Amino acid sequence: MDGEQPNHGASGSLSFGRAAVVLVGFVIAVAVLVAVGSRPTPSSTASTTSTTVPAPTSSTTVPTTAPGGGAPSSTTTSAPPRTTTTAKSAHRGGTTTTTTTVPPSSVSVVVANATSTSGLAAHYTTTIGAAGGWSMKTPLNATTPEPTSAVYYAPGMQQPAQSIAASIGVKPAEVVPISSSMPVNGVSGIDVVVVIGQDLVSAASSGS
Repeated sequence: MDGEQPNHGASGSLSFGRAAVVLVGFVIAVAVLVAVGSRPTPSSTASTTSTTVPAPTSSTTVPTTAPGGGAPSSTTTSAPPRTTTTAKSAHRGGTTTTTTTVPPSSVSVVVANATSTSGLAAHYTTTIGAAGGWSMKTPLNATTPEPTSAVYYAPGMQQPAQSIAASIGVKPAEVVPISSSMPVNGVSGIDVVVVIGQDLVSAASSGS
């Protein structure tokens, strides 16, 4: 008796179909995963750009004039043996005054007699030296007689000349720079030259 033979062809087709379905599903799953994985993801941290700027250099300017019309400021420059002080007015349009102060012992002084009275230059040499501590030199005779006394000064020596003039009674208008009109010779390098005129004769007599 012949037995019924199994249908191997139908079974093989079914198995192949299942495999194909599984393969297609696998390919689709892989494609989905690849698509999901290739999507850009937002960054979780924000980027920060830092720029280093050099610190500015600060400068402080000290005003030479006091604000609000107060007292004027002054700048003092010391250079032994002289000290120069410059003061500027706090008001607009004010003038600037420069005063030079010189130690008396560093100022050379010569007294010249411009009168016919003997010993007058020596007298005032002693008087001026004792009053101010100046560096007094040997007294001289002037080349011409003078009715009015005067004090002549070298550049930068106006302040000492004014002090000396005040100490012996010479008028401020007679304190002038050394020039060729000065009636005294042989005083090159001298800081202050005092010419005693006729107007100081009586003062010397009363003081002796």
